[in-house]
Amino acid sequence: MPGFLVEYNRRNGDWRVTEFPGEDGHQDALKRRLELEAERVDPDWEIASLNSDSLDTVQKTHARYFEGRELIGA
Repeated sequence: MPGFLVEYNRRNGDWRVTEFPGEDGHQDALKRRLELEAERVDPDWEIASLNSDSLDTVQKTHARYFEGRELIGA
């Protein structure tokens, strides 16, 4: 199942999403989440790994992550 990594700034609502497609995408998203959690220095950033059939579904089920400004790139 595809996986999605959402990085969300609790303070200002900025967000970034990375899609991990394919059968093992959910595992790849979780691995990346754990890597980012280990590196995180700003506690305002929430990092979530979500499993879903599509980004559209994630945006509906976890709408609060997508209310602010999308950050493009790294």
